[in-house]
Amino acid sequence: MKKKIKFKNVILLFIIFYACYVFVNQQITMYKIKQQISQKNLEELKVKDQNKKLQDEVKMSKSDMYIEKLARERLGLIKPGETPVINTKR
Repeated sequence: MKKKIKFKNVILLFIIFYACYVFVNQQITMYKIKQQISQKNLEELKVKDQNKKLQDEVKMSKSDMYIEKLARERLGLIKPGETPVINTKR
């Protein structure tokens, strides 16, 4: 006694497999998108931190003390009465 495979059953089985495939594929895609979102959030935090540092540096660069510090370090300027010290190790 052979059972005949009905055409309806084959179509139904195909639909079930296809639905499972689509579901699994969507889950994989959602996982990848969540990973990308978390990575972009980390990048955003790093950029915000860097932006804050740069804003602080801009504020500080407008002060007289910072300008004096740069003049001493980069240009080697000294105040009257000071003894210059030359650092040869770099």
